[in-house]
Amino acid sequence: MPKQVANVASDDYLSAIYRLHHDEGESVIAVRLADRLGVTPPSVAGMLKRLQRDSLVSINRRMIELTPEGLRRAEEMVRRHRLAECLLTSVLNVPWWRAYEEAHLLEHGISDVTEPHLIETLGNPDRSPFGYPIPGLGAPSALSMTTLADVPEGETVEIERVFEEDEQLLQFFDAEGIRPGRVVNLQSSEPYRGTVTIGIDGGEIVMGTQVAGRVWVRGAGAADADG
Repeated sequence: MPKQVANVASDDYLSAIYRLHHDEGESVIAVRLADRLGVTPPSVAGMLKRLQRDSLVSINRRMIELTPEGLRRAEEMVRRHRLAECLLTSVLNVPWWRAYEEAHLLEHGISDVTEPHLIETLGNPDRSPFGYPIPGLGAPSALSMTTLADVPEGETVEIERVFEEDEQLLQFFDAEGIRPGRVVNLQSSEPYRGTVTIGIDGGEIVMGTQVAGRVWVRGAGAADADG
């Protein structure tokens, strides 16, 4: 009989907690977790009780944190997800903007047996196609928390990573060439209009500040902001 995948729901919760805290610098509370996962607050409450029972999360003053075992499990699933993204884009030629959703379908099917062979086949990647470190594969763990929405006018920065969990947003990024490694200049910021204008490859792109807040950057201004 084929091996059955277990703990899919709990692994999705652990991955979401990891992404919110590690990748986005957010404090994780139940309401935020429910919003990210698209589930009801009672569903989150029930799963959190189960995760606490299994010593995978701790909750202190409403703040949800991964325990050492919870972090290990989360990193394992995030690593497999990001390896699947690399496989989809670099080997199977799946469009970049589709990779997150497709990888979510594959991540639970990557076993301890398959994972090392996948890493070798992909050439030991340390970042996902969206710019995120792949846990356990040597990428630096420190991430910039500065977004395009934070950059002062006139600064030139490099895109480090983009938010990957919104397929329509990824299509916009793909169409406009907004990808990790691209260098952009913050030409203007109009907070009362809710827009920023960036220069890229000799052209201009106007985007909402909410969208700009989904693009993390590094550079002179970004380095100052991160300390």
